[in-house]
Amino acid sequence: MESGDDAGVYRLNDDLAIIQTVDYITPIVDDPYTFGQVAAANALSDVYAMGGRPITALNVVCFPVSSQDISVLQDILRGGLDKLREAGVALLGGHSVEDEELKFGLAVTGVVHPAAIVARDTPQPGDRLILTKAIGTGIVTTALKGGMAELADLEPVYLSMTTLNKRASELMVEAGCHACTDVTGFGLLGHACGMVEDSALGIEVSLSSIPLFTGAREYAEMGLVPAGARRNRDFRRHQVEAACELSDEMWDILFDPQTSGGLLIAVSAEDAEALLASLHHDGVTHAVIIGDVVAGPKSKIVVRE
Repeated sequence: MESGDDAGVYRLNDDLAIIQTVDYITPIVDDPYTFGQVAAANALSDVYAMGGRPITALNVVCFPVSSQDISVLQDILRGGLDKLREAGVALLGGHSVEDEELKFGLAVTGVVHPAAIVARDTPQPGDRLILTKAIGTGIVTTALKGGMAELADLEPVYLSMTTLNKRASELMVEAGCHACTDVTGFGLLGHACGMVEDSALGIEVSLSSIPLFTGAREYAEMGLVPAGARRNRDFRRHQVEAACELSDEMWDILFDPQTSGGLLIAVSAEDAEALLASLHHDGVTHAVIIGDVVAGPKSKIVVRE
């Protein structure tokens, strides 16, 4: 827990450890079935980020029975179950409570060999950083809530959020990656900060290399930014230096809280291109090298053009 890893790990014996995590969210899409899929993919992601294989899950449900039809809950649960089946994960049950605000997620258990755990804070100097999904989900879905989002902008975001990080995780483990975190609520730069926090290392990020969802910049310019982006920015701003011109909307995008975001993988420079090619070959089409782990400034993220 001291390292702030994405999930907790408990070693059962010399050859087996379990990974445990829990995550639940409020609706960020209109369709209940899609919301169930997004919530499930989001909860599974922490296990994938640590190089593990999720095996079981428990539903976590808060539902307003007095204001929502039970069919809404049925569709949410069906979406989550279908995503678990895709991942090869067994649903063992769960727990529900009545609540004024709808929430859904999962408590997930995975397995990993103790020697194969991928930690968040163990990148090495010279590593290249690969990001496997575009960013901007928080901003685009905020535009949806405000009735301002274009349908054409929503579809790729929905596809990304319902896509498992399963194959990306498997490939990074095969490549012998040094560290990984999934990009979720703290935003891209927030999670990057976590990789080198209290470390002698730093990270350089290339702004022009970061993939953005269509519409994210325009919606950010319109002020359609989730409050979490500003909180992330305020909390981590002291760790980030801009070596190029960064507009307010780009700061917001870089700290935009993601839901079911991609993996941020640190891998040796010698293996980075091969891993990137494998990711592209296996359908992780948005994967791109966005930066490097450097000797300093320590614990800092430097954003370059």
